[in-house]
Amino acid sequence: MLLLSRLVSRHPWAVLIVWIVAVLLSIPLAARAPSALTAKAAGTLVDTESSRVTAILRDRFGEKDTNLALLVTHSDPPLNTPEGKANYTKFIDGLKEVKGVTQVIEARNSGTLSTQAADASLGLTLAQIPLNDGATEAVRAIRQYAQNTRSAALDIRVTGGQAIADDFTEFAEKDTKRSEFVALPLIAAMLLLVFGALVATGLPLIVGVLSITVAMAGLYGLTHLMDVSTFAQSVITMLGLGAGIDYALLMVNRFREELRRTNEGRMNGDSRAAAARTVLSAGRSVTFSGMTVAIAMAGLIIPNVTFVRSIGIGGVLVVLLTVLASITALPAMLALLGERVNSPRILKIGWAQSAGASASWTAFARRVTARPWIGFLASTLFLLLLSIPAWSMKVGYSGAWGIAPGVESRDALSDVRKLGAGGLLSQFEIILDLEGQRYGPDDRVKFQQVVEELRALPDTTGVLSPFLTPDDLGSNTSSTDAIGALSTLTRRSFSQDRTYLRVTVVPSDTLRADQISAHEERIRQVLNRSGYRYLLGGAPIGEKEWSHQITDALPTVVLAVFAGTFILLLIAFRSLLIPIKSIVTNALTVGAAAGIVTEIVQNGLLAAPLGIPSDVGIIDASLPVMLFAVMFGLSMDYEIFLLSRVQEEHLRGKSNDEAVVLAIGHTARIITSAAIIMFIVFSAFVFGRVIASKSIGLGLAVAVLLDATLVRLVLVPTFLKLAGRWNWWLPAWLDRLLPRVHLEH
Repeated sequence: MLLLSRLVSRHPWAVLIVWIVAVLLSIPLAARAPSALTAKAAGTLVDTESSRVTAILRDRFGEKDTNLALLVTHSDPPLNTPEGKANYTKFIDGLKEVKGVTQVIEARNSGTLSTQAADASLGLTLAQIPLNDGATEAVRAIRQYAQNTRSAALDIRVTGGQAIADDFTEFAEKDTKRSEFVALPLIAAMLLLVFGALVATGLPLIVGVLSITVAMAGLYGLTHLMDVSTFAQSVITMLGLGAGIDYALLMVNRFREELRRTNEGRMNGDSRAAAARTVLSAGRSVTFSGMTVAIAMAGLIIPNVTFVRSIGIGGVLVVLLTVLASITALPAMLALLGERVNSPRILKIGWAQSAGASASWTAFARRVTARPWIGFLASTLFLLLLSIPAWSMKVGYSGAWGIAPGVESRDALSDVRKLGAGGLLSQFEIILDLEGQRYGPDDRVKFQQVVEELRALPDTTGVLSPFLTPDDLGSNTSSTDAIGALSTLTRRSFSQDRTYLRVTVVPSDTLRADQISAHEERIRQVLNRSGYRYLLGGAPIGEKEWSHQITDALPTVVLAVFAGTFILLLIAFRSLLIPIKSIVTNALTVGAAAGIVTEIVQNGLLAAPLGIPSDVGIIDASLPVMLFAVMFGLSMDYEIFLLSRVQEEHLRGKSNDEAVVLAIGHTARIITSAAIIMFIVFSAFVFGRVIASKSIGLGLAVAVLLDATLVRLVLVPTFLKLAGRWNWWLPAWLDRLLPRVHLEH
C-alpha cells in the first residue's frame, strides 16, 4: 500500500492517462455487451436428464426445430367470416416464407393442438424454429414480419419460450439504462448535499463510470467463452455505482480531513501528501471492504451453472475495478486538485459536510449503549420477525411471470391461455428406451397402453403419439389432413433406428415453477409402471433442473462466503469474536431483506404499488443466491467502515465502550450518507419491467436501509458494548501466525 500511495501521489498524471486509455479502449466493447447477453438460463445445463432427452431428439430423431413461436392474432372482422379468413390465410402464407421458420401449424386445425376460443376473433398459429442456434434471429424475423403485416383488420403478437427470453434480455437492458438515468441526478444531488462543492460531487460519479465501463468491456469478452446472464449487467451497474460511490465518498471525505490537517499544520497545503495519507488510511479500508464484497460475489462461481457463474465473475470484476479506481484514479485526481476539490462551493450544511465527529451521533451512541440489552434484543427479534416469510420461499424459473404486464410476450401468453393452448409452452418430452431392440408388433399394445394412461392424467390437454382419437383429429379435420397428421406424428414418435419411442404430454395450461412437480410425479408414476426404461425432459423438467442446480449449491455458497469473510476479518481485526459477530449480524440483515422480498413478490403484499404483478407466485431461482452474495458483501462495507474506526480508537488507548461511542460519532454521518446513495441506486431498479431485477433492487434497497440504521447504529454497538474486552481477544499462538494489517477509516 505504501508503494501505491507513492505512485498515485508522485505520478498522478501517469495514473490518470492509463485509466483514460483503458476507458477509451473499453467503450466500443462495453457498448456491444448488452446485445450479447442472454436470459436462456435453462438451456445451459449439461449432463442432466432433460439435456439427454434433447440430445436423443436431435441425434436419433433428427429434431432440430422443436422450439415454438406462438403467434396470437386478433381479427376484425372475426376469423369465421370470409374476409377475416382471407386476411388470416394471407398472413399464414407469408409466415411460411419467413427466414428461420421450418413449419407453420394452424392450431385450430392441428389435431391434438386444436384450441377452443370463446372469442371468434382470436386465432393461434405455431411456427417451428431452430432449437438453439438461430432461434433469436428467427423470432426477430417473425416479429418483423408481424410488424409489417399488422393492420387494423389483423393484429399479431408473438410469444413462446424464445420470445419470452428475448424480451427478458431486452427489457433488462432497458431497465438498467432507465435506472441509471433516474438514479444519477438523485445521486448527484445527494453528493452535493454531502460535499457542498461541485468538484467533490463529480469525483464519485467518475469512479463509478470508470469501473462500470471497463467491467462491461470485460463482460463482453466473457460472452465469447460462456453464456453470460442478463442479470450480470444489472449487478455490474448496481455494484459499480453503489460500491464505487461508497468508496469514493469515504476517500474524498478522508482527503478533505487530511488536507485540513495539512493546512492547520502549516505544511503549505501539500495535496499530494494528503492524497498519499488518504490511500494509506481510507484506502486500506476500501481495499479490505472490496475484498469482502469480491469474496461474496465469488460464491456465485460455485454453482455448476454457467449462467450464474457469469454473474459471479462480472461481480468480482466490477468490485475489483471499483477498488482499483478508488485507490488509484481517485487519489490521483485529488492530488492534482488539492483545495480545488472544495470548489465551487454551492451549499454549506454543517451537519452533512463536516469531516469531524458528529455531536448528535455521538450522543445517540451513548444513549443506545447505556441500555445495551434492550437495543440488542429488540433489534435482533425485529430482524428475525422480518425474515419469517423467507422460510416459505418458493423458487423456480420465472419464465413469462418474470416480466411485468405490458410486454408483448407476456400479454400474448394471456391470450394463448384463453385459447386453452397454454400447455404448449410446458410440454413434457418422454423417451422410452427399447434397450437396443427395434420396435415390433408386440410393442404396440404396450406402447398404446402407456399413451392411454398418460392421456387420462388430470390437467392434461393431450398426448402427441401415433395413436390418434377422433377428438384429437378434431371435427373440422379432413381425411387428407388426418393422414398427414398421422404421418407426421409417426415420424416424430419413432427414432430413425426405431429403438426409441417418443411421447409428448401437453398440460392443460402453462405451468408455473411451483406447479411442475405435481405433473412430473403423475407422469413418472405411469412410466414407472410401464416397465420401460425412460428419460423425462422438456421445458418444465429443464427449468426444474436448472432451479435445483442453483438452490442445491446455496449451502455451499453460504459456507464458502462465511469462511472467506471470517478469515479476512480475522486478519483485519485480529479478533475471533468480531468476525463471528459480523457474519451473524450480516446474515440477519440478508434474512430480513429476503423475507420482505418473499412477502412482496411471492405473496403479493404491497406488490401493486411497486408494479409487481399479483400472479408471480415464485421467486426466480437465481435470486436467493444472488441476493445473498450481493447483500452480504455490501453489508460488510459498513461493517468494516465502523469496525476499523472502533479498532483505531481502541489502539489509541480508549476503553472498549468509549471506542464504540467515538466510532459511531465519526462514521455515522458517512455511513448514513453512503446508505442513502446506495438506497437510491437500488430503488431505481424497482421500477423496471423485469421482475427479477425489481426483486434484486428491492432486496438490496431494504438490506441497505436496515443495515445502515438498525444494524450498524443499534445492533452492532450494543453487541460490542456487551462483549467488552472479548471483542479483541485472540489466542497468542494465532496472533503470531497472522499477518499484520492496520486499517483506518
